[in-house]
Amino acid sequence: MAEQIGKQKMLLAGEWVEKSEEIEVRNPENNEIIGTVPAGSASDMKQAIELGREGAQTAADLSVRDRMDILTKAADYIEAHLDTFALTIAMEGSKTINEARSETTRAAETIRISAEEARRLTGESINFDQMPGNTDRMGYYFRFPVGIIAAITPFNDPLNLIAHKIGPGIAAGNAVIIKPATQTPLSAVKMAEAFMSAGLPPKVLSVITGRARDIGDVLIESPDVNMISFTGGMETGESIAKKAGLKRLSMELGSNSPVIVRADADLDAAAASCADGAFAAAGQNCLSVQRIYIEEEAYDSFRSRFLQETADVKTGSKLSEDTDVGPLINEKEAKRVERWIEEAVEAGGTIAAGGTRSGAYVDPTVLENVPDDALIVKEEVFGPAVLLFKVKHLDEAIKRSNDVNYGLQAGIFTTNINAALKASKKLHVGGVMINDSSDFRIDAMPFGGVKGSGLGREGVEYAIKEMSEERIVAFKWTDE
Repeated sequence: MAEQIGKQKMLLAGEWVEKSEEIEVRNPENNEIIGTVPAGSASDMKQAIELGREGAQTAADLSVRDRMDILTKAADYIEAHLDTFALTIAMEGSKTINEARSETTRAAETIRISAEEARRLTGESINFDQMPGNTDRMGYYFRFPVGIIAAITPFNDPLNLIAHKIGPGIAAGNAVIIKPATQTPLSAVKMAEAFMSAGLPPKVLSVITGRARDIGDVLIESPDVNMISFTGGMETGESIAKKAGLKRLSMELGSNSPVIVRADADLDAAAASCADGAFAAAGQNCLSVQRIYIEEEAYDSFRSRFLQETADVKTGSKLSEDTDVGPLINEKEAKRVERWIEEAVEAGGTIAAGGTRSGAYVDPTVLENVPDDALIVKEEVFGPAVLLFKVKHLDEAIKRSNDVNYGLQAGIFTTNINAALKASKKLHVGGVMINDSSDFRIDAMPFGGVKGSGLGREGVEYAIKEMSEERIVAFKWTDE
């Protein structure tokens, strides 16, 4: 496998760079080395930022048509090399080859949507004569780029989450510096290849591979960086916010997603959707279904259906077309999930399915009777484990759904429109999916959370607005 990807360079302000020190990239499935990337240093990051100041001006001067053409060509490149991109995602991360193909397709679509939204980055006229004494004034506002955007991305969606930062960033006319996850830097390098092939001018883009302890603070603390777009854990997000200083922040910090199943729901559809939402990408998805609250009269029926769906999930080699669930990102994370499951059982919970680990693999796990104060109930498990709870009615389900310090997305299954509307109003989250699991998302919708789940919204149209500023222009005229 190693020779399929091998030694890679990083992109420093449009130039491909090697370093004497390298970081090994390993396949979580067997811990084999599949490639290496440069271990970027603090001086590399400082250079990327310094040159990025010039790149930001270059990017701002690109016409809307130039931005659209570059983004479209980058999307074309990704689609033309879909198999290579998908293999890279599958080998360095946790996704199966089918999930990797889906992510590659989505990433291309995210970039293509960015091209379309670039033309819609418009302003509007302002009626200054609404205020007495200003009949001789008129004006408008327009949007302009923020400058340099630091994009810090996680391992679980190593291509599409980069697309959600670089696509809107370029569309809005910014320079972008990407710091990918150390576990999955190869997909970021592939994305850089797509943009360089598309004719992105020099200095507009850097992909600096390296360890967070070496390059992270240099990036987030620099006064020349105008915005940080971060996807990752809440603890890291809080640390970044404290260090960043006066700059824009957009943060998606994870979740602990609830789904409510009412007695009137289509239980077959609910069970199938929740199983897919809980175990896709080995549960390493910020939108993964983690807690399911089922009205007591439907509990046994839903439970039996859900356990059958869980039993049908196939765990195995990531590159097999038949595999549904691959390994976690490494054995350390698998051991953590195993420990959380064991702690839940020690607290009184029971295992209805799974609960075992082998290396970096954790079998799809279903837990019941877990106390509400258990760690696996309160925090984001980020693994293939889901909890079932029996509730008396919708109000109890909503209250318990809200009783965590996360609020990204939630789901509810019901045929009652009033119940659906009540849940959409009362659930304290950024998105409510009705008759869908919490993990539903399209790349054009506003995406983000409340409480510990983050700040701001992604989704191309909304990210472009986050990555641009408004400037008002006012004219005072005379009647000659």
